[in-house]
Amino acid sequence: MSWKTKVDQWIAYTSLDKSLKEKLVSIQGNDKLLEESFYKELEFGTGGMRGEIGPGTNRMNIYTVRKAAEGLARYIVQQGKEAMARGVVIAYDSRHMSPEFSLEVAKTVGKHGIQAYLFESLRPTPVLSFAVRYLHAFTGVMITASHNPPEYNGVKMYGEDGGQLPPAAADVIIDFVQTAGSELEIAFSTKEELLENGLLTYIGEKVDRAYIEAMKSIHLNHEAVKQAGKDLKIVFTPLHGTANHSVRDGLQAFGFENVTVVKEQELPDPEFSTVESPNPEEHAAFELAIRYGKEIDADVLLGTDPDADRLGVAVKNDEGEYVVLTGNQVGALMMHYILDQKQKNGTLPGNGAVLKTIVTSEMGRAIAESFNITALDTLTGFKFIGEKILEFEQTGEHTFLFGYEESYGYLIGDFVRDKDAVQAAVFVAEIAAFYKTQGKSLYDGLLELYEKYGYFKESLRSLTLKGKDGAEQIAGILETFRAEPPLHINDQAVVFIEDYAASEQFDVQNDTKSLIDLPKSNVLKFKLADGSWFCVRPSGTEPKAKFYFAVKGDSLVDSKAKIEALENTVMEIVEKLV
Repeated sequence: MSWKTKVDQWIAYTSLDKSLKEKLVSIQGNDKLLEESFYKELEFGTGGMRGEIGPGTNRMNIYTVRKAAEGLARYIVQQGKEAMARGVVIAYDSRHMSPEFSLEVAKTVGKHGIQAYLFESLRPTPVLSFAVRYLHAFTGVMITASHNPPEYNGVKMYGEDGGQLPPAAADVIIDFVQTAGSELEIAFSTKEELLENGLLTYIGEKVDRAYIEAMKSIHLNHEAVKQAGKDLKIVFTPLHGTANHSVRDGLQAFGFENVTVVKEQELPDPEFSTVESPNPEEHAAFELAIRYGKEIDADVLLGTDPDADRLGVAVKNDEGEYVVLTGNQVGALMMHYILDQKQKNGTLPGNGAVLKTIVTSEMGRAIAESFNITALDTLTGFKFIGEKILEFEQTGEHTFLFGYEESYGYLIGDFVRDKDAVQAAVFVAEIAAFYKTQGKSLYDGLLELYEKYGYFKESLRSLTLKGKDGAEQIAGILETFRAEPPLHINDQAVVFIEDYAASEQFDVQNDTKSLIDLPKSNVLKFKLADGSWFCVRPSGTEPKAKFYFAVKGDSLVDSKAKIEALENTVMEIVEKLV
């Protein structure tokens, strides 16, 4: 069916939502925008289904949300009566249409006789993950587009372990979605019918209390917090999202009393009106927090993205200026603190393992190995870390200690199975308190790690290419790197090429191939003779091609020079392909 036919069907649909109808009418004649809105259906990526809000099969609206929920409902029904009775936990963030979309999910699954547990107000993604486990539900749904721009929203689906649905389950749901018929004709119940039949239960405070109680299990050094917790000056910004109450409650439960919240960013705001991007990875998002930090001479600045699964951290450097740490730097601080404290406490298990993604710094591996702890790589996407945690539980091969990715995602306690900025915020405060008892800052601690393990440095460049044409350009970039790989970057030979779509590592010098034991993914990684590497992949949630770079130098100055040279050379190649 052509996109034009789909447009005609939507226009002719007499029950079309009024606001969507008005929007659709307003863009008549704009064939490029209409084609982008209707030429395909929204797809599942590393974070589920995500897209711009508006009319169309390739947009987030009540109809595409219902169709996604219909696929989930059919999957649950296939699993049997017990799964239907255990039901679905549904939460939502502060974005446009999030409350409406969450209710549409409940109304759609409820039509099938499936129990729905719906939070009565917005909640962080990690609280949703926790709630699935806490309520012994069969699945969970989070309405969020994480840190995307305001015009986006999305649906993330979770399994009974509280982790994002793995590819196999997601594929089954996608098959059900594709055979569900027209998104305009999906059957649903009313809220009143669900309440009357006992198929909709509102939840909230009880789950919140249980989550905060569970979070106390990650507290490793009570004495350090007792000594420095009251004096540690913390500035926190939820960036207009969901984390305001959860983070503040967590900090209070740990004994941190000197917390200043950025007032301009405290309340939920779907427009994220004080920032260009509500992403703590973007240093500009910390502008107000840094201003607050300077006013009170704060020890640490904490910022969470809208659904509170990513945490950004800023601290004073050795020149007294606040700098935003990278996800790799924060992850290194966390990992070393966990392993060091557990070793000192006598609780470091011999079969312990830490998990990181293939685009995350090798500094983590160096730290883990210094404690005789296994470091394992997963594909990009925290659901793969969640899968490994479940595997450890089933096999007993390893004990999970820590999981993280370079894009500001961390997990300390596995009572949650997705990246958790609430846990991470409280945990970073504890680490800062630990260093404060020694008269040091978090930045001092980071410099100590560099001195001990080497001056690792990483960077990321993204190329945004929107729409159908952009998607084709991104695919072309990957295919060119695959078909015509660079064999030298500056003065360094490329020694290994890892093609995760083919599950192969190619040894360039010996002309041999070996198997990569990870799920297939459209990712290419190039390793150079000096240990540097760069990686190319399409984003699973945004219209971007992503380029990751990593080096290890003899000093901060050396590593900075190395990564700039690597980045510039690779991006020169990319620019010729666009």
